Amino acid sequence: MKRIISTTAAPGAIGPYSQAVEANGTLYISGQVPVDPATGKMVEGGITEQTTQALKNIKAILLAAGYTLNDVVKSTCLLSDISDFKAMNEVYAQFYTSEQPARAAFAVKALPLGALIRNRNGGSKTVEAGPRPASSVVVKADSSLHAYSAITSKSISTLTSR
Repeated sequence: MKRIISTTAAPGAIGPYSQAVEANGTLYISGQVPVDPATGKMVEGGITEQTTQALKNIKAILLAAGYTLNDVVKSTCLLSDISDFKAMNEVYAQFYTSEQPARAAFAVKALPLGALIRNRNGGSKTVEAGPRPASSVVVKADSSLHAYSAITSKSISTLTSR
């Protein structure tokens, strides 16, 4: 069974996709850019402000689906400039204060809307006898299929399993 997740507390999709989809106990969250849902515009400022907004958007989608940041098990951070890693990491630590997910971070040539960061996260909740195996977790965002999450210079996406 498939359930579409949508919330006005995060920016609407800018293309033919959903903010998130829950299927067979797994939540797939599309990549999120640091757009303020109240204005529909990218937040002003640098990597600190953009990381904060991207993570707020992810958190809003998680909450709309009945999940929390503690359910995230894997995060990949994509940065348009690797020198932003330290500042991104400081903001990231404010959101993931306990039960931090596994994470990878790397630089990419460019991000949607000229963003400085993009974040995708993967998570898990107990299903029947236990958590879903990693091999059954797939995140689809930005035309890529991976069992991972990503934070990029201006967007975030998340995956969570139940």
